[in-house]
Amino acid sequence: MALFDAYIMVDWSAAAKPALGPNSIWIGMLVKDARLKLQFKAVNIDTRLKARAFLEDMVAKLTKRGDKVLLGFDFSLGYPAGTAKALGLDTARQAPWAAMHAHLAARYKDKPDNNSRPRFAIAAGLNYTISKGPFPFWGTPPADKATTLSTTRPEFTPDKPLAEFRLAETQLRAVPGASPKSCWQLYGAGSVGGQSLTGIPHVHALRQAWPNARIWPFELGEGGPLTSDLLEGIDVVIAEIYPSLIKPKPEKGEVADEAQVRQIARHYADLDEKNGLGAAFSTGKSLSEEQIVAIRGEEGWILGI
Repeated sequence: MALFDAYIMVDWSAAAKPALGPNSIWIGMLVKDARLKLQFKAVNIDTRLKARAFLEDMVAKLTKRGDKVLLGFDFSLGYPAGTAKALGLDTARQAPWAAMHAHLAARYKDKPDNNSRPRFAIAAGLNYTISKGPFPFWGTPPADKATTLSTTRPEFTPDKPLAEFRLAETQLRAVPGASPKSCWQLYGAGSVGGQSLTGIPHVHALRQAWPNARIWPFELGEGGPLTSDLLEGIDVVIAEIYPSLIKPKPEKGEVADEAQVRQIARHYADLDEKNGLGAAFSTGKSLSEEQIVAIRGEEGWILGI
């Protein structure tokens, strides 16, 4: 029996202005029709606030009819171990990942009729708190360069307080053809850091709005397979995805982003139909207990690696 009834995959964008087409926000939805057959639909949305509102409405409709929803975002949902501590966040009453989500949500706000561009200033401020210099966030247009935010990558050496990559990215980078970027990179090709900085506040808002949602692996499971018993009482599972796990093959008229959300949604649905998706909810193999604690408490993991 499948764990989920609907699969919604989001290709996010850190664009500073409303945008459609390639490199903008694409939401791919694989949901059941009146005959209980999965049908795919993609929507292209020009701003982040509109995308969040669309997701709230769509998920509300699906859960109202009793569907369990897998909602995937293509950016890092956590930061390398030690980030919350380096920022001086209070983790006595909440886990480091939750403290970081709340911290970013309090500082980053998109405008109702537009995307905004404060991520560089916010990152410069975070860098000042962490290192008093241009570390660890990096990557910015020359116009946004600051004493605490450089256009170029800083040195990530063992003496620095934070690693360049999370454990998930380190493991994924060992896979032939995979080259996930660091969550610290805010600008340039593959700058997932910009997507994380602009995306996590919206994930935080969605999680606050959905009491019956859980963010994996922070709030769900113990590092092992996901089961129907673990999903009892849970309507929505939010997870981090890496669409490039599936090589995009655009159909006629599709842009690459649209093809990616379609293919990754189908990939998870096919796994689920074969009773294999539960095993994809695993935080890696050959990891130490200390690493598992870091993953579930702060770093997060990528579904299916």
